[in-house]
Amino acid sequence: MTTLETLHDLAPAADATNATRTVGAPMRRALATSRDRTAVVCGEQTLTYAELADRLARLGGLLAGLGLRPGDRVGVLGANCHRYLELYLGIPSHGLVIVPLNVRHTAAERTYALRDAGATVLFADRALDDLDPDLRVVDLGAEYEALLADAAPTEPRRAPAEHDLAGIFYTGGTTGAAKGVMLTHGNLVANAFHFMACWPFTADTSWLVVAPMFHAAGTIGALATIWAGGTQVMCPAFSADGVLDLVERHGVTATLVVPTMMDALASEQTARPRRVSSLKWLSHGSSPAAVELLRRTHAAFPEAEMLHIYGLTETSPIVTLLPGEQHLLDSPQARSCGRAAVGVEVIVVDPAERTPLPTGVVGEVLIRGANVTAGYWNKPAETAAALRDGWFASGDLGLIDDGGHLFLVDRAKDMIVSGGENVYSAEVENALFAHPSVVEVAVFGVPHERFGEAVHAVVVLRSEPEDADAFTEELVAHCRRSIAGYKVPRSIETRTEPLPKSGAGKILKRELRAVFWSDRESQLT
Repeated sequence: MTTLETLHDLAPAADATNATRTVGAPMRRALATSRDRTAVVCGEQTLTYAELADRLARLGGLLAGLGLRPGDRVGVLGANCHRYLELYLGIPSHGLVIVPLNVRHTAAERTYALRDAGATVLFADRALDDLDPDLRVVDLGAEYEALLADAAPTEPRRAPAEHDLAGIFYTGGTTGAAKGVMLTHGNLVANAFHFMACWPFTADTSWLVVAPMFHAAGTIGALATIWAGGTQVMCPAFSADGVLDLVERHGVTATLVVPTMMDALASEQTARPRRVSSLKWLSHGSSPAAVELLRRTHAAFPEAEMLHIYGLTETSPIVTLLPGEQHLLDSPQARSCGRAAVGVEVIVVDPAERTPLPTGVVGEVLIRGANVTAGYWNKPAETAAALRDGWFASGDLGLIDDGGHLFLVDRAKDMIVSGGENVYSAEVENALFAHPSVVEVAVFGVPHERFGEAVHAVVVLRSEPEDADAFTEELVAHCRRSIAGYKVPRSIETRTEPLPKSGAGKILKRELRAVFWSDRESQLT
């Protein structure tokens, strides 16, 4: 079992007391350089760095008043807002561990994460059902503000160190149970350094937080923006017109979106143009983006530098970047993920032998850097399998060209990325298998114009149903009772004949998937 006490054993030897590589370091610099500048804008609420620092100090008193001690895990569930940013910064800065929860998860999925992490307090901006009775829930609204106002400013009871755990971020489970990715203070700081080395962050940066903050994509620019003394503008819920209005109103200079958002923004800006010339840096990630979508986006935002980011929760998240993407649309590199970020190493190895492969040869993508996870919470076997000889095994298959560009060619473990959400096929298959009429099942991603990929299931039944359409609806309803809505198959094919299998008896998903992807150059760009 991985515990806080054994976390240091998983980390490389280093000066664990280095406070410059902790989550609190960016705020200390911002206070010294940008004290009276705007730190965050959330609706009508505006906070300077001095005001934000005061609230973070009071948050320490609030956490102590709830009986929390250094090392305790604290759940957070809510929409993007300045309070979420405070918790993201303040919980680790006061020596505790943040556990962000996906707002789209079912009660069962949410309960599993909270129990697995051992969280005793949950900050939430909505009413929730089926919570453990001994879990203290704090309303992330009026109650939070009242507690914060009454709390005395407090310094951390124990100053965090570089290799201390900052957060546990739950990913979809490939075997039915989610994995808690452990990210240390050093991991998050390294990611900020890597981002700042590749893209300009200055005091004039106005970063629009669009992606949900429970995802690594939602907080990808948080520490970098603070370090530079820039401003973060909160977008609580995505809508194309709402985002463009925020860009125009606040002079937003940079943001990160997923391709479904990018598609909607390009369409809205083309149909009803806003004054968005302030937007100089437009990044995207999380799921495939067709070259044609990139062209339309560049046409809609001609003054924006485009950037493709490939990353994983386990890498905090940045692995590779492709800046100036708009200049490469007619080149093969447009279909790549770019080159390894400064501070990150990427190689491709033979999946069986673990030996490096030459350029142009497909193999498993391995990643090394200070941004790589310390492991999976309470899962030593999974940690040992993923972290070997200093490298993190991504499970993704790809190749590297002579220029160092990484091209992904398939997704390991059949992960599906639909609308920016990771969906693991095994989790959906487990839900379908629970239906008594299901004998075999294969779940995989198929092309979807809006979501990039959609969840599709091929189900083998014990007998032909009398009404195929009604039975498909029954399977969908069955899935909705156990997994989040975005994981539920958007299409289900039923049959009675067995699925194709290899000599070892493994279902050949590639054969099933090929019908849908045969007209695509690749499942990924």
